[in-house]
Amino acid sequence: MFSLYINKLMVTGLFLVLIAFSFSGHADDIEDSITEALQYYKSSEYKDAVESLNYASQLIQQKKGKGLESFLPEPLKGWSAQKASSQAAGAAMFGGGITVERKYTKDSSTISISIITDSPVMQGMMMMFSNPMFAASDGGKLERIGRQKAIVKFTPNSQQGEIKIVVANRYLVQIEGRAVSEEEMKEYAKAIDFKKLKSLD
Repeated sequence: MFSLYINKLMVTGLFLVLIAFSFSGHADDIEDSITEALQYYKSSEYKDAVESLNYASQLIQQKKGKGLESFLPEPLKGWSAQKASSQAAGAAMFGGGITVERKYTKDSSTISISIITDSPVMQGMMMMFSNPMFAASDGGKLERIGRQKAIVKFTPNSQQGEIKIVVANRYLVQIEGRAVSEEEMKEYAKAIDFKKLKSLD
C-alpha cells in the first residue's frame, strides 16, 4: 500500500509539472502524452501513466536542446561546420541531461563544441572550478577567457586539448580540439554568447 501511495504521489507531481508546460501554447505530442497519462492515472494504470509522462519529459528535453543549438557559434574564417545536433538522455542513461554539439573543421584540424545541461556531471565540474587543485591534478589550469572562468588543458606536442566552462551553474561548455592551437580553441570560446546563455530561464 505504501509503494502504491508513493507511485500516486510521483505521478501526480510529474503530471502537475508537465501540464503546466502544456498550457504555454505547445499543443503537440507533448500535450497528447500528458493527456494520455492523465487518462491512465484516472484508470489507476500508474505504470502506463509514468511511461507516458516520461515520454513527454523526453520531448520537452528535445525542445530545450533545439533551443540550445543556437548558442553554438558559426564557423570562424577559414573553417567549415557540420549541422548542430542535440540529444536528450533519460534519467536511466548517465543520470539524464541534454547535450548539443557541433563540429568544425579546417584542413586536418577539428574542433568540437558541446553544451550540456540538466546533467549530474555538473556537480563534479563545480568542484573542479571551486578548487584549482582539482583542475591541476588532471593537467589543466584555471584561467579566464573573456569574463568566463575556464579550465584549459592543452598539449603543444600533440596539438590537442580541451576547454571547459561552467555557465550560471547550469551549463557546461566543452571545447575539444585536435591538430589545433590553443589560441584557435580560445577564439571559438570567445565566439559563444555567454551573456545570453546566462539569461535563459
